Amino acid sequence: MYMKMDEQFKKELAKTNKFVDKAYEKLNFFPNPNQEINEITAEGLTQNKIKHGLRYCPCFIVEGETKEEQRKLNRICPCKPALKKEIPEDGVCHCGIFCTKEYVNNQNK
Repeated sequence: MYMKMDEQFKKELAKTNKFVDKAYEKLNFFPNPNQEINEITAEGLTQNKIKHGLRYCPCFIVEGETKEEQRKLNRICPCKPALKKEIPEDGVCHCGIFCTKEYVNNQNK
């Protein structure tokens, strides 16, 4: 069973990485220059996808008993607070995986 979960995780992580790449392209975002942040966040998104059925932001505890409650109470990536506030104001989302070009350039200095 452990090996099966490991294979499931690997397959789902590949899908998450494709999802993140599409979000970068579609939303004109860039990966965090700290690759470890990107990897940890992608793994957390994958764990939430497997456990809860959606890619909830891994920096927050998933709340709610039912799927409907979970959708209402939690941040589905890329979340509205990141798109409307965090990225425009800070150049990076709370989880750190989505950044503006300016944020990346400042981090690389």
